[in-house]
Amino acid sequence: MKKIYGSAAEALDGVLHDGMLIAAGGFGLCGIPELLLSAIRDAGTKDLTFASNNAGVDDFGIGILLQTKQVKKMISSYVGENKEFMRQYLGGELELEFNPQGTLAERMRAGGAGIPGFYTKTGVGTVIAEGKEHKDFNGETYIMEEGIFADLAIVKAWKADATGNLVFRKTARNFNPPAAMCGKICIVEVEEIVPTGSLDPDTIHLPGIYVHRIVQGEHEKRIEQRTVRSA
Repeated sequence: MKKIYGSAAEALDGVLHDGMLIAAGGFGLCGIPELLLSAIRDAGTKDLTFASNNAGVDDFGIGILLQTKQVKKMISSYVGENKEFMRQYLGGELELEFNPQGTLAERMRAGGAGIPGFYTKTGVGTVIAEGKEHKDFNGETYIMEEGIFADLAIVKAWKADATGNLVFRKTARNFNPPAAMCGKICIVEVEEIVPTGSLDPDTIHLPGIYVHRIVQGEHEKRIEQRTVRSA
C-alpha cells in the first residue's frame, strides 16, 4: 500500500469535505502540521471543526484557517495567543468547546482505542461539567467525557519510514500521537523519510498501523515568545 505522497495537496486529495471534524497535532507552535493546514486553506474546505490543543497564532497554524473563516468550531485547551480567535469567539462567529489539556489528550487517545467515553474528576464543580453525566465512585464525583472520533487526523512528525512508523521530537510528542490515533484517516507530514527497517523499534513513538498517508517537506521553526535582555 502506497503511503508516501508528493505534496500535502496530493495527500489530502479525495479526503476533504465541508463540515468535517479534524484532529490536529501541535503544542503551542511546536509540532504543527503547517503544510497540511496550508493545503486545507487552499482547498477552500469550510464549516470545519478542529480538535486541537490550541489554534496557533494569527498567521500560523489553524490561525490561517480562522482568517479565511473556514473554521466553525474549536475543541481546544488553550487559545490565548490568537487575537483573531478571540475576536471571532467574542463576536459569536466561532463555537468553542473548552477542554482541560489532559482531558483533551485522553479524549483523542480514547477515540483511537475505540473507547466511547470515560470518567474523570477534572472539571467537576466547574463550567466544564455543565450538561455532562456525573457519577460517584468510592465517594468521589466524576464526570463523563466522550472519546473523539475524527474524520481526519493531521499531524507533524520528525521522522517516518515508508510504512508510517513515526518518531516525534520533544514537545511535538504531546498531542500529535493521540491526534493521529483518533482519525479515521491519518495524514502525516515529516521532516525526513528513512528506509524501512532503519528505525530502532524501541524509538518508535507511533506505529505505522495508524498512518495512511505521508508527505515530506520543509518546515518553519518558530519561537512562540522571544525574551531578551539588554546588553
